[in-house]
Amino acid sequence: MKEHTHSHAEPHTHPHDESHPHPHNESHSYPHDESHPHDESHTHTHEKAHDHDGHGHSHASHDHAHEPRAGIVGWMVDGVEHLFGLHHHGEREFDSVLESSARGIWALKISLVALMVTALFQVVIVALSGSVALLADTVHNFSDALTAIPLWIAFALNRRQANRRYTYGYGRAEDLAGTVIVLMILGSALFVFYESFQKLLNPQPLENLGWVAVAAVVGFIGNEAVALFRIRIGREISSAALIADGLHARVDGFTSLAVLVGVIGVWLGFWWADPAMGFIIGFAILVIVRDAARQMWHRLMDAMDPKTIEQIEQTASGVEGVQSVHDVRARWIGHRMYVELNIVVDCDLPLAKSHDIAEQVRHGLFHEFPMLMTALVHLDPCEHDRIDHHALTAHHAQS
Repeated sequence: MKEHTHSHAEPHTHPHDESHPHPHNESHSYPHDESHPHDESHTHTHEKAHDHDGHGHSHASHDHAHEPRAGIVGWMVDGVEHLFGLHHHGEREFDSVLESSARGIWALKISLVALMVTALFQVVIVALSGSVALLADTVHNFSDALTAIPLWIAFALNRRQANRRYTYGYGRAEDLAGTVIVLMILGSALFVFYESFQKLLNPQPLENLGWVAVAAVVGFIGNEAVALFRIRIGREISSAALIADGLHARVDGFTSLAVLVGVIGVWLGFWWADPAMGFIIGFAILVIVRDAARQMWHRLMDAMDPKTIEQIEQTASGVEGVQSVHDVRARWIGHRMYVELNIVVDCDLPLAKSHDIAEQVRHGLFHEFPMLMTALVHLDPCEHDRIDHHALTAHHAQS
């Protein structure tokens, strides 16, 4: 049973901008230094400094905030400093989708350059040696580098404000970019299988084994550095897509080590070791495709971990005045989470008190889930007064 009176359902249209209904981007002072972009279901944008803990400071601005350097050299210097902890951001926090998306784009720029340099070095060695295993690894490295492009576009779109047409913003572009990435990885696997099969049919001597080994080691180092960097930034901005892309780069690093194994096999006299490792790398890529496709299916179908739903219920139930919690829904849109739930409160409470209980539930959820963008709490009055508060809409209920 549902009552159509929400604690935050009524939008407030701002007189100076009615064409862009935007959520609140509020900065809060939290004891655990977590970013909590709040959406108060208003149709205008405010940058507010809230103080829940009495410390009187805002997350919205930081004197120690570091702006990325300009140019490719500047990006790489920033990336190396960040990767090895040479530059400290202090208690760096990201209070808006705008800032976190900009950070994600910066990380993608650096990792794209690093992977392209690695892959171009390997191309030269492939031309000199004719190694199909190294070719497979090089193709996969190029593919991994190019996967940054759709994700880059998605982060750029995510910086746009929500509007009357895209009321949830553009976060879903990140999930669509993930689908494109899966298809690109699948294409690289098919190419690897084709080249390995051709090498088995038309075996050719492998030359410059030492350089192939060097290229394999360089591939591992380059991919692992990119993996560490993407994962670190992905965790900072709570981007599951960027973290997954980092894990993808890590697997690529291990495929480079597989190339090294193939070189050792050829050196020992097994000519087929090189194309065989090409097939092994191809199958490894298919495993990545399977896992990535499953994750993207879950995202596009709004699947949620049942443990997260249980955690939402426990957080809401722990608030004083909440009698029960039901109809909990949650979804991911990009790297932000959206939650809807119904709580039952005493029907004799005044509206202001009921609203305060709903706000405490929202506050608890924002503390519990740093990736939470919006928490919409619907108030249901209890029925100890023997009144069916949902009688008006009961015949509209979906079975």
